[in-house]
Amino acid sequence: GDWLYSPEWWGSQSESEFNGNTVFRSVSDKGNGVISVHAYPSSRPNKVHWPETEKWLQKRYGEIYPGYEHSGSFKILGYQWRVLRFNDNTRQSTVKIMAAYRDTEPGSIFIMQQAQCLAIPYVKSMVSLGLSTIASSKYDLMAAVHGKKRMHILCIGHGGGSLPLFLASKIQGAEIHVVEIDPIVISASVQAMGFPGFSVMTPSGERALLEPDTINEVMWKGIHERLYLYETDAEKYVVENNNLYDIIFVDAYDGDDIFPNKLWDPHSPFLNSLSDQLHPEHGTVVVNLHADSDISNPSETVSYFYQRLLPMGKYVSRVCKAYKDVLIRNKVTRGGKFGCGLGFAISVPWVCNTSLVVSRGFGLTSGFVNRDMVMNTLVSSSVKVDHMLNLPFSCLEYINIKRDCTLI
Repeated sequence: GDWLYSPEWWGSQSESEFNGNTVFRSVSDKGNGVISVHAYPSSRPNKVHWPETEKWLQKRYGEIYPGYEHSGSFKILGYQWRVLRFNDNTRQSTVKIMAAYRDTEPGSIFIMQQAQCLAIPYVKSMVSLGLSTIASSKYDLMAAVHGKKRMHILCIGHGGGSLPLFLASKIQGAEIHVVEIDPIVISASVQAMGFPGFSVMTPSGERALLEPDTINEVMWKGIHERLYLYETDAEKYVVENNNLYDIIFVDAYDGDDIFPNKLWDPHSPFLNSLSDQLHPEHGTVVVNLHADSDISNPSETVSYFYQRLLPMGKYVSRVCKAYKDVLIRNKVTRGGKFGCGLGFAISVPWVCNTSLVVSRGFGLTSGFVNRDMVMNTLVSSSVKVDHMLNLPFSCLEYINIKRDCTLI
């Protein structure tokens, strides 16, 4: 997922991003237009490393079906980047998949999303900020990482599923509910982007598959049991449920690349119900926001450095204020306490996105809070998170004292 390799799926001056092969295409009736998945060759991992993964798959098979581990071998066909698009234009998400088969069933090919790979910088930013913030809130993240306590997570918006899959694979105690309004997006993620199909839920709250098939069990045992993917409207879900979440991730843009107003209107049932479902002591919400300025390409007339100095656009500021006001300011939580905490936003490197964070338990004891205090606390916590989770990227890349941090 190193951004250095982004031209493989993002496109470059010498290679168009639309040169990929279309592996999924369907029309949405939820406002997302044509939903498609495009495949691009991946240069990593190198072929010399494939036998290691084949041995891992074979070992997993033997653990699940003792005595049958020598009945056939796993063979890797290769790795690809797969990009989910709305209307053949808006790039919604990017994942890396592995394609393989068993030599006893050469006609049966399965794909597995690479859970450790977060390709897009804003997803890494959401993970880095969310986990570093909750680690600063007297939440025992270490116990959750090792499965000694449950960490209840809600993801609003699914896309290819890279965020919930990454969290489930890295945090053994994570129980993750994912809400996606569009059934075509869910189909695309399972069929073409290697997301575990056993996670899909029915409207009645049961698993769509009564039990996982052999290959799903080999790839995802210990992970897919903690993923719950619901096809429903986000507002309907939070209004009708009475769950309590430690951390909530919101990344929900439609086919026109618009963040729906009902998901940030301070008077909406969504935000007020979300407030009731956020843990009163350490509850943390992370929201992905697209920039709303006219500057969209750091390589053009305005330098990257200067862009960091630009103020947040009016749209982003309004969303930030709505989340802060409803989730914290003058709000009595389900625990009967008045809301407390803080909100801040940090620009995402390399892309025009902003990560908004609202926390009810950020670890600052002083009544006076400034930007440097927030950044110093985040940097300290991010080092601990890197160590705890053995992340394939450094949180410090996305939480840096030199970068933009706007207190709300």
